[in-house]
Amino acid sequence: MFALNFYSDLYEEILRTGRKSATIRLGDKTDKYQDGMIVWVTLGVRYGRRQKLYSAILDRVEVKQIQELTPRDIERENPEIRTQDEVIALMSRIYGEFITPQHLVTVIYFSRIDEF
Repeated sequence: MFALNFYSDLYEEILRTGRKSATIRLGDKTDKYQDGMIVWVTLGVRYGRRQKLYSAILDRVEVKQIQELTPRDIERENPEIRTQDEVIALMSRIYGEFITPQHLVTVIYFSRIDEF
């Protein structure tokens, strides 16, 4: 089983409320994530304890440059971010690297699976 892990301080509220339905990851992640996969959505620090929030299905996985991100891509990543520059700032903070509009990213669109 694969997981999409998110940092609690950045994403916990929007994941729990269902306002986040995509993630933008640095680089080409298509070798790891494919359309139709079932993954766990988790919160926690890298190499540390994590909490499973729910299972999700990957609706679509696309690779593009940051400069090609659409407003919808950005809104689904984080409803409070509006521009590619804000995406670059966020990714620089998360990855600790200098990020440019030409960097490749993988946009992973996902839908929560409710278990009854």
